[in-house]
Formats: sequence, C-alpha cells, structure tokens
Amino acid sequence: MQPFSPADDPRTLVSTDWLAAHLANPDLRVLDASWYLPDAGRDPRAEYDAGHIPGARFFDLDEISDQRSALPHMAPTPEKFVSRMRALGIGDGHQVVIYDGSGIFSAPRVWWTFRLMGKLDVAVLDGGLPKWRAEGREIEDMPPMVRDRHITVQRQATLIKDVTQVAHAAKLAEAEIIDARPADRFRGDAPEPRPGLRAGHIPGSKNLPAASLVNPDGTLKSPPELRALFEAAGVDLHKPAISSCGSGVTAAVLDLALERIGHRKHALYDGSWAEWGMYDDLKVEKG
Repeated sequence: MQPFSPADDPRTLVSTDWLAAHLANPDLRVLDASWYLPDAGRDPRAEYDAGHIPGARFFDLDEISDQRSALPHMAPTPEKFVSRMRALGIGDGHQVVIYDGSGIFSAPRVWWTFRLMGKLDVAVLDGGLPKWRAEGREIEDMPPMVRDRHITVQRQATLIKDVTQVAHAAKLAEAEIIDARPADRFRGDAPEPRPGLRAGHIPGSKNLPAASLVNPDGTLKSPPELRALFEAAGVDLHKPAISSCGSGVTAAVLDLALERIGHRKHALYDGSWAEWGMYDDLKVEKG
C-alpha cells in the first residue's frame, strides 16, 4: 500500500507524506525555492541555512534569472539554467520536488521554470515547509553533498509570453489573460509595491488572486474547487490562458492550478505588471 494520497502527481503536486516516503531515493532532488516580497522582511537564504528539509538545495530565484533584463527575476537562458542546475547536482533522470517557506507561493514559479526548460519530472510540495514543520518532520541545517550532474534542456517557447504577444492576445481576445494579484491592486485601488508603476490591469483580463487558490494550511485547493474558482472569475476554460501577476512569480500558481485541472494550453507572461505597468503606451483598465 502506498502511504500517500492518490492525488499525488510527481509532475505537478505531491504531499508531505509522498516526499517523506521518497526522501531516501537517490534520484530525488529537493529544492528550497523560498522567495518573499521586499516588504515581507524575510531573508530566504538565511532561513534555508537555519533549517531546511533534509538534502534540500537552495534555488535563488533572483540569481537564477536573466539578469541582463531590467525587470525582476525574468526566466533564465537555457545556458544559465543548465549551469546552475549542474552546480546544484540536478540532472537528467532526477525527480525534483520544490517547496517554499510560505506554503504555496514561489515554488510554482520554479516548477514552471523547469517545465519551460522541458523538464517534466518536477512537482511542488503541497503545503511547503510550513506543513512539513507542522507535522514535526525532520529538519537539518547542514548543506547537502553535491555532485555535478549532466542535464539536457529544451526550451518550450509555448509556455512563455512577452509583452507584444500579450498585447496582441488582449486586442484580439484570443486567450484568457488571468491576473493573480490581489483584487485591490487589480482594480487599481491599491498602489503597486514596485515604485513607478501605474495602477490597474491589462484590458480584458480576469482577476483570480493566487491566495484564493490556497487553503488556510498552505495546501492547494482540490481540482474541483480550483475549476470552480476559475469559472467564478469568468475564465473560459475552453480558451488558451495567459497568467500574469506583479512580477511573474505568483502567476505560476495559476499555471500549476490549470495543470491540476487538466487545462494544458497555458503560458506565463514573464514581465507581468512590472513591465505592463511601466509603459504609458500600453492601455490600462481600472475597476
């Protein structure tokens, strides 16, 4: 008998029971992908050093990005991704499980990054580090022994959208643009945390805050609940979807949720509002 839920899927989401049962597998790699908004006052690297799931390596979301861009944590080039994953000892044939210190917040962004690079044996830990700790499971503060491992990638261009593609999709209404920001920021009632950005949202986009997809214990809601939330937000699930948020992090929670309900035609707008809100020639809606 398996000691874990039949809902566990090593390509999307796995439970703490599943991870505990597989933790000794030599082909398992665990990543701490914790990241926080600047106003949270938390240092993810320091928290990782103080205590992490046994064997976990730290994935620095800001550093493993395209730092040639003025926009925050844009997707890395395949070459940089390969370099950083080899240094973390992650390679072909590994099952990767990603968690974060919030429950489900930044881990889906790293899950999406792996999928962007053509790596499918990757899952988010449901409930993340808070659930793992709450259950009294083992934590360690020692860095793991890392050996370089060969990794091959193939970038999946269909999973990412740039500003031109999003503007085109918005104009023609050929895809559902779904914004994961809180409702007050989507409406334009609250200021953006990044200075210099306009308030509001992409014309025609729908709002489904990422936090609404997560249970109070930090786990992702069930597929039927997720589907109902997309439908209640006015999303036509028969159309392709483009996720967006403040800077491309919590948008990936939408992508994970779409994948969980069997919606396969989804992409992430990497620049998100950090880009769209910057340019006066791009239309903005409020309300």
